[in-house]
Amino acid sequence: MASEFGGYELPLRMLLGFRAVIDEVHSELAEHGHAELRPMHGFLFQAIGRAGGPYGCAAADLGRALGISKQAAGKQIETLERLGYARRGHDPTDARRKVYTLTERAEDALNRSDRAFDRIRDRWADLLGADRLAALERDLRALAPGEVFRLDTPNWFTGS
Repeated sequence: MASEFGGYELPLRMLLGFRAVIDEVHSELAEHGHAELRPMHGFLFQAIGRAGGPYGCAAADLGRALGISKQAAGKQIETLERLGYARRGHDPTDARRKVYTLTERAEDALNRSDRAFDRIRDRWADLLGADRLAALERDLRALAPGEVFRLDTPNWFTGS
């Protein structure tokens, strides 16, 4: 049976599910001292951790990982630094290269968000049944294969 809304309801429902989870995680983060965090910051945290070398992540690295300009990445890093989530350093192999790493404050936010995501998933498993949720996850992997965490998603979303 087709949806009364047509084919566009499925992606919108998936987006609404994503939004519900992200809003709940950010509400919990706000309760624990991270009210200034936005969903984009999670992508930044992941990119800083993945795109950088052994000494940290430069703005150019971050820009490439997120699909945004070096200037836009620099602005994002400056915001994270001002909020206490990123720390500036230098690459010992190239003194001109400014690199950034995550602070303990960022690690706290990441750990809290991990636990919140797990609690939400557990609640959804209780609501739908563990088997149904596992089947839904398998189905979504088949329908949307590939990397589970695409760092360029914010850029795709905003078209920046």
